[in-house]
Amino acid sequence: MKARKVFCIGFQKTGTTSLYAALSRLGYKTAAVVGNNLTARELAEKGAPLCIDTAKSYDAAQDMPWPIFFRELDAAFPGSKFILTVREPESWYASLTGHFGAAHNEMQAFIYGEDYASPVGAKERYLGVLAAHEKSVHDYFHKRPDDLLVMDLRAGDGWEKLCAFLGEQAPDAPFPAKNRASDRRTLSYRIRRKLNQAFGKYLAPERI
Repeated sequence: MKARKVFCIGFQKTGTTSLYAALSRLGYKTAAVVGNNLTARELAEKGAPLCIDTAKSYDAAQDMPWPIFFRELDAAFPGSKFILTVREPESWYASLTGHFGAAHNEMQAFIYGEDYASPVGAKERYLGVLAAHEKSVHDYFHKRPDDLLVMDLRAGDGWEKLCAFLGEQAPDAPFPAKNRASDRRTLSYRIRRKLNQAFGKYLAPERI
């Protein structure tokens, strides 16, 4: 286990899967989605304790619902580092809509409200929640700039910025680019997606 935890607290479709791959490459045992089988109300009640308990067995974590509980994670694991991945909002919403479509999703209902369980037709709500989350993160870490890294992977942020923040040696390899629309058209992705739908488990990012 690493000496301190790293929590990725950017929302889905902001480069979280690429960051998962990057952290894995650096030797961080990284958790992904938890509570995917819970309802929105159960996530509100049990999400924070579930994330805290899961984090005890990992070096890092990313994806949902981890970003929602950054305050609780900070209190539970003093000295942790936090990474906020960001993306141009209009592009983010378009990607989220293309990925999730109109299907009801309890994780989305927890994050954006029970009347907004799908991003389709809810652009104002989704953009508002995203903006509010990012502002809350900046406000919370305002006096602790060394504990928060903001990364825009689409703008070119990569190994140099990440490794300087974590105190790691940058690998001699391109920064991972994972979970793009083109990746989701591959056979391996479709097979894993079918398994996820059949067994109700999280569709874990492919290891590099």
